[in-house]
Amino acid sequence: MAVEGAFLTVVAAALTGLGLSVAIECLMQPRPPLARPWSAWALHGGLWLLAHALLTLLLGRPWFAAAAVSAFWLMLVLVNNAKVHALREPFVFQDFEYFTDAIRHPRLYIPFLGWWKFLGAAAGFVLAVAIGLWGEAVPAERWRMASQLGGIALMGLAGIGLILTRRTRRLAVTFQPERDIGSLGFAACLWRYGEEERVPLTAASPFDFLAPEMPDGGLPHLVAVQSESFFDPRPWFAGIRAEVLAEFDRLKGDALAHGRLDVPAWGANTVRTEFAFLTGIGEDKLGVHRFNPHRAIAAGSNVSSLALWLKRFGYRTICIHPYPASFYQRDRVYPRIGFDEFLDIRAFDKAGRFGPYIGDAAVAEKIAAVLGEATGPVFIFAITMENHGPLHLEKVNPENVDAFYHTPPPDDCDDLTIYLRHLRNADRMIGALRQTLEGCPHPASLCWFGDHVPIMPKVYEIFGEPDGVTEYVIWSNRMAAQVRPDALAANELTIRWLGEAGLIGFPQPAGV
Repeated sequence: MAVEGAFLTVVAAALTGLGLSVAIECLMQPRPPLARPWSAWALHGGLWLLAHALLTLLLGRPWFAAAAVSAFWLMLVLVNNAKVHALREPFVFQDFEYFTDAIRHPRLYIPFLGWWKFLGAAAGFVLAVAIGLWGEAVPAERWRMASQLGGIALMGLAGIGLILTRRTRRLAVTFQPERDIGSLGFAACLWRYGEEERVPLTAASPFDFLAPEMPDGGLPHLVAVQSESFFDPRPWFAGIRAEVLAEFDRLKGDALAHGRLDVPAWGANTVRTEFAFLTGIGEDKLGVHRFNPHRAIAAGSNVSSLALWLKRFGYRTICIHPYPASFYQRDRVYPRIGFDEFLDIRAFDKAGRFGPYIGDAAVAEKIAAVLGEATGPVFIFAITMENHGPLHLEKVNPENVDAFYHTPPPDDCDDLTIYLRHLRNADRMIGALRQTLEGCPHPASLCWFGDHVPIMPKVYEIFGEPDGVTEYVIWSNRMAAQVRPDALAANELTIRWLGEAGLIGFPQPAGV
């Protein structure tokens, strides 16, 4: 059986594209070295050849298939570089979920890649499709083994063989993406993280062991606020006016505890801090699920949580988040971890907006309304949205500079000024919550903390990056101040809060 030109064209297109994929990977930041285990290269090659074979089988145009797979690979590299620039972390398998999120919530994602880059990529894709479909003909007898089908079969089987190479199963990962990409390459790291996600999340939570205590005066209302991008920037840039966080300072002065909070997120990935607080599980216990633990819960893993634990006391558990509940699959996750009710953006009206999102003032009002209607102890977990970026899409008002600085910042610091505008509203929310709880006839405890530092790359180029640590404060409307500054990790904060509220004793029982 003589091999026809269509057969050889498939092989040539596949191998040319495979070589191009290595060149594209060299554009990554940070650039992975070419020296890596043979099994990692086998996985890279196998995935490329299989993807090309399947697309050629579908389209019948091998050169167009090579261009399309190359374009997808280039897009992943560019998205990786944008993520590294904004969040100091490479793209990982768990981030593929954000492609669908970007379609539903484009403002949250596309600006970090750049609107012009996005539009250019979209236009280039459309042009490539048009050229590919018009400029490359499908062979007349493509389904004969001596023709195109044979080339597809050869390359597809070669790809499957490389993927199934035994040594690929020995590729160890540390779940430190930059390190793993540096040792395995981009494709092999994505594949291995995808394999690891199939392992269920089985980490033990402190709430599996905690023994409850009944505090004097009865069960208090518990209000936790995860404030979007909240941290104290005044030590980082001394030109910021102290009064920007006047209510926060006042709350710290009357607090039971406060200090710096080590969070498992930098610039974004709110869900990581959120999960750590609600479950008490550190990221070192999560394996690959540390990147987006909600995915494991939505897939069926069971984890004990603060909300489930409090329900044993008879608490009503409510989450308030002024954004669609489907984001981060919270609509599926939160019922599984013990929340009776989720008040999302549908519980707010447009009048509550400040900037592009529902403002912190509206969230404070919603918390006050829930407390006012409570007939028994409630646990409210509020996730604010106002200070969510992209900050660079907003405009600075002329009066903001005088209002927020006693020493104006250098040029290219508009993001910081916009951030401070929202931070002042977060501070006002603290004051409003304090007033609400001070007027509450029921004992109540407030835990306020930031989920991560904001994304402000131009500002960080001027002043240097902050260390990524945020702030927390624990306050009660009944207990006298016993200020004990203390640094905590996000997964330790909940236990500390329960102890200060009198719901558990100190020291903690063994196993916690």
